[in-house]
Amino acid sequence: MRAKLILAAMLAGLAEWLFYNQWIGSTIGGFALAWIVALAIATPAVRRKRGPVFAALIATACAAILIYDPGFLAWSLFWAAISSAALLARSRFGDALRWAQRLLLHVFAGWIAWFFDIIRLLRVPGGRRRGGKRGRSLGGLISLLALPVIGGGVFLALFASANPMIANVFAAVTLPSPLSWIPRLIFAGMVFFAIWPSLRTHPYVTGRGIGGASFEGMLPAVPVATIILSLITFNAIFALQNALDLIFLWSGAPLPGAITMADYAHRGAYALIATALLAGLFVLTTLSPRNPASRSATVRLLVTLWVGQNLLLVASSILRTLDYIGSYSLTVLRVSALAWMVLVGLGLVLILWRMLANRSTAWLLNANALAAGIVIMIGCAADPAAIASNWNVRHAREAGGPGLPIDLCYLHMQGASALLPLIELEGRARAGDFKDRVRAVREDVLRLTEIGQSDWHSWTWRNARRLEAAKAALGDRPARALPAPYGRSCAGTAYLQNQITPLADNRGYSESER
Repeated sequence: MRAKLILAAMLAGLAEWLFYNQWIGSTIGGFALAWIVALAIATPAVRRKRGPVFAALIATACAAILIYDPGFLAWSLFWAAISSAALLARSRFGDALRWAQRLLLHVFAGWIAWFFDIIRLLRVPGGRRRGGKRGRSLGGLISLLALPVIGGGVFLALFASANPMIANVFAAVTLPSPLSWIPRLIFAGMVFFAIWPSLRTHPYVTGRGIGGASFEGMLPAVPVATIILSLITFNAIFALQNALDLIFLWSGAPLPGAITMADYAHRGAYALIATALLAGLFVLTTLSPRNPASRSATVRLLVTLWVGQNLLLVASSILRTLDYIGSYSLTVLRVSALAWMVLVGLGLVLILWRMLANRSTAWLLNANALAAGIVIMIGCAADPAAIASNWNVRHAREAGGPGLPIDLCYLHMQGASALLPLIELEGRARAGDFKDRVRAVREDVLRLTEIGQSDWHSWTWRNARRLEAAKAALGDRPARALPAPYGRSCAGTAYLQNQITPLADNRGYSESER
């Protein structure tokens, strides 16, 4: 435990040096790697058992993503992976639902357990060393060092008063004010408490009682006749919705009345995904492998038909979202929504496969958790903001594309992710006011990116590559926007003297986001 205490203190000191009162960049990935090394040193099972090794490799991949492009989502995945590596050293995985409960308890139980660990460290004598001699406790070590340290300090003070050379040496040493160290110590202490649970997992968290009864044991026992009637009803209702989608959405037939394709596409996308989720939940809760209904040929046929209809519903939702993107623009939220729709469709396929192949609910939960983890890791490495910015620029009306006018405010909000798309838009735009506004936004994004990269704390590998590509595209003497003495809006519009800021350029969010 003393070795773990030293490792946690070293990590806390490293975090204070890297992050206190600093912007966060690729340094957080280096800190993540140091945390992995500390865990491997403190817990030998992480280096030997297959489960902890696998979790540690996932944590290392997340640390690499954090070095390349830091983000909250990538850090959350890293924490889950390194916490799983610590817990797997003492317990088995089971299923994703029970493991989520362990991770949640790991946070709270670990933060409480450190207090009792410190008391134990101070009061309980150390274990036996080689040769049968007992080791000292931390309290005994403090009492051992108290007299020589305090006595040595007194004698140094007396010699300093008697010897000018020693006094000059002490005078040259300037120590910071104790008050300035209080916030730093608080920050380091918070990091220490966050790290400690991974080095000292609580026995209750790794015990066998977590999760209670199995998920399948908690599911209701629904009569076969009720399930059959429900599936017939649901199939009929879903057939009506899918028929309308096939007529108007997939075939391109004109919509009745004043309804536009954009309205038809936007209003139904997220609601239909919620419908598919409810359908999956119905099959999951009523047709567990233990339920006799899951072995009925009629039920299997109706479920297969219903899942097929739900997959068509998910495909229609994806098409609706793509049509809406074509009518308006692409945003990070819509990129995430498309990824979520793909996950919902995959989840429906896995639910059907579980029933047909007689797989357990634990297998289904683990398969869905694995698929979600893979998609999230791809999203962390792919930069959805850059994807949205590139798409919007290449389809912008001002750049000769078929889309709507480009939303420069939205590109400005994406920061470094929109730098290269802005340079492309500047090169494709015609001379005039719009080109000047694009140039002004590009200059501001470039300036902020260079400021972030100038400090090693906030430096990131991805932005370094972006800056290199941007400077190569702009050349040695990039064109500059016209002077704007009174400033510019987020869309690059120059303000005039005593001008009231236009609402369209100062609303805090862009039209495409709304």
